[in-house]
Amino acid sequence: MSEVVDIEAPAAAATATAVAYQTGDEIPEGSQDAGVEGAFVHLSVHSEYSLRDGLTKVKDLAARVAELGMPAVALTDHANLFGLVKFYSACRDAGVKALIGADLRYSDADGEHRCVVLVASEAGYRNLLKLVSAAYTGSEANGHDAATTGSHGRVDRDAIFAAAEGLLVLLGRTSDVGAGFGEPQAAAKRLHRWQEVFGDRLYLELSRTGRPGEGRFVVAATAFAAEHGVPVVASNDVRFLRRDDFEAHETRVCIQEGRVLNDPRRERLYSEQQYLRSAAEMRDLFADVPEALDNTLEIAKRCSYAMQLGTYYLPSYPVPEGSSLDSLLEQRAREGLAQHLESEPELDAERYRERLDYELRVITDMDFAGYFLIVQEFVNWGREHRVPVGCRGSGNASLVAFCLGITELDPLQYDLLFERLLNPERVSMPDFDIDFCMEGREQVIAHVAQRYGQDAVSQIVTFG
Repeated sequence: MSEVVDIEAPAAAATATAVAYQTGDEIPEGSQDAGVEGAFVHLSVHSEYSLRDGLTKVKDLAARVAELGMPAVALTDHANLFGLVKFYSACRDAGVKALIGADLRYSDADGEHRCVVLVASEAGYRNLLKLVSAAYTGSEANGHDAATTGSHGRVDRDAIFAAAEGLLVLLGRTSDVGAGFGEPQAAAKRLHRWQEVFGDRLYLELSRTGRPGEGRFVVAATAFAAEHGVPVVASNDVRFLRRDDFEAHETRVCIQEGRVLNDPRRERLYSEQQYLRSAAEMRDLFADVPEALDNTLEIAKRCSYAMQLGTYYLPSYPVPEGSSLDSLLEQRAREGLAQHLESEPELDAERYRERLDYELRVITDMDFAGYFLIVQEFVNWGREHRVPVGCRGSGNASLVAFCLGITELDPLQYDLLFERLLNPERVSMPDFDIDFCMEGREQVIAHVAQRYGQDAVSQIVTFG
């Protein structure tokens, strides 16, 4: 074998393999050979968005996976999808297939456990959305109120069963099945229940990261899997990219727990081996269980859901019969302009009408009429109920917004450019920065939730 290494080849092979996985084509020749980088896929990875643990930035994760020549990688943060869009975009740019999933804590009559779920289809994606939402909101899918029971980030096992369609599940040593290996009959009974629900979409997860009990579990799990006809899959339960990141990761965990690194009471839950190992390292680590590595590739192929980015899904604004969003917006905007021109007769009416025509054309062409009407409704509701409200930023550059009563600043008086809010050459959502007085803010939020439905309204968070 030649000593010369082509450093460009792994990334190219990874891209080709990722495309093959996405389209269902044959995997490029050699990509399943044990000695070739790319012959393994990490299916259990936490990023910085896990909050409780995890140090990896999603862009760095995608870049590192591509560098190692791996065809795909999963992001399985703690009961959330906070980093999903950024992760999916980064993987797409890096030529890596993004696998969507989550690390779920779940409870049953025997206590609290953990499993990893991965999205295999659109139905699975929608079911995962239900599960992670239920984990924090206590919705019907969960069976209890997370806000009052202290169960944030946890779901009932029955909720997972009810949302099983389109999902694959990995059960490790902290699952109800793995934790029950000391009582084989009880473990088999639990496994049978999972098999009834998930069928061939169920795997036993094996890890070798130097943590206590892992070795015994791998031995027991491989025998148990063979006895009950369940496939095994290898993971490294990744929390950071490189071995050297372990101390920084432990510091983050300590900050979250409110402890210091040398606190003797602190439980050591992680090891320095939980980094993003290369395929060669994983092949060496699981040389005695090669099927556990091959199954990572099979799972990557089974996960075929592709996210649709760049499409906006807005609530439906109710319009009168015989009308449309566009016609209603135009009617209200022209009525508002007429009132403004009547109160300010010295203004150049033709200039204002031309500007209004232009803005309406851009808004309707970009399908944002409903957005403007929704914002108008809750802003005017706030004013009608004496909640102080104001708009700042680029929204003040719109004459339509001014005529609707969203803003209180005439943009033509100050030569403000509408393109700051909406530019037909760069399609993006308009952004009205609306401020409500803190004393009445909750009333407005409650009104919007009542009008459009509690499940259609949420508050957002930013990470910094």
